Amino acid sequence: MLINKKAGIGKAADGLMKIIIKLTYEGYEPIVYPVVPNTEFVSENLLKKYDGKIQLVVCSGGDGTLNHVMQGVMQMKQKPTVGYIPTGSTNDFARSLHIPLDFDKALDIIISGRPFTYDVGKMNGKYFNYVIAFGAFSAISYATKQEIKNVFGHAAYILNAIGEFYQNINYSCHMKIETDGEIHEGDYLFGAVCNSTSIGGMKFLDSADVSLNDGKMELILIPTPKNLQVLSAILFDLKNNVANSKYIIYKTVTNIRFISDEHTAWSLDGEFGGKSNVTEVSIVPDAVTIMTE
Repeated sequence: MLINKKAGIGKAADGLMKIIIKLTYEGYEPIVYPVVPNTEFVSENLLKKYDGKIQLVVCSGGDGTLNHVMQGVMQMKQKPTVGYIPTGSTNDFARSLHIPLDFDKALDIIISGRPFTYDVGKMNGKYFNYVIAFGAFSAISYATKQEIKNVFGHAAYILNAIGEFYQNINYSCHMKIETDGEIHEGDYLFGAVCNSTSIGGMKFLDSADVSLNDGKMELILIPTPKNLQVLSAILFDLKNNVANSKYIIYKTVTNIRFISDEHTAWSLDGEFGGKSNVTEVSIVPDAVTIMTE
């Protein structure tokens, strides 16, 4: 059991004894560790010691917490099943997996749900569960202070986005994107590769045919608007969760290569994913098994 107390709204440790008792009654021998960022007590390090020794790893936290657990699982030769209790501010990936945000229901699914094996993305050697992104508003998730998120939850992202609106809306990155025999090149306001129906709390791809285990992911590109009329149309489509429109490029892809004129900053599952001129993205099929409804 890996618990990140500071994740989300700071309630990841709530119900800790309830989890321990429930798992013990089911025949498990719970081993509990706190996840403390920037120390030796991070999921990747903790899981190394238990390769081949555990059947289940349970984590409580947000999308970032789950990402670190997945990074650790991907390094293991004998991968345990993952149980996830989403207690983050946004919980995008939990929504896509249909894992309830209710604590007791999420715990029940870990015990009596069904195992689901999903694809994982890989960006320049780092793994991601559901999204990498560059451009406008992509830094909001990792730039928003944890203390603010603990108080306001998902509203903290909205407040931060409002404060940075004009700076973000003027963002433009010249990028060449090579994918599956196609080339896109131009100036972009935003770009993402995702394996989720929800990004930043918006059910952006809810109406699209998104599968989490088809060996593919979704590429989303928003070209830099040339005038206010186009910007208004883009914002309208985003507000109404329109994935593929005249102003938004949407493709299902398997391998992607991004080439930018300058070091571009990336968000990876809501955390800082580094900067690079060349970004290689691939998909690892059927990589991780997690308990779902």
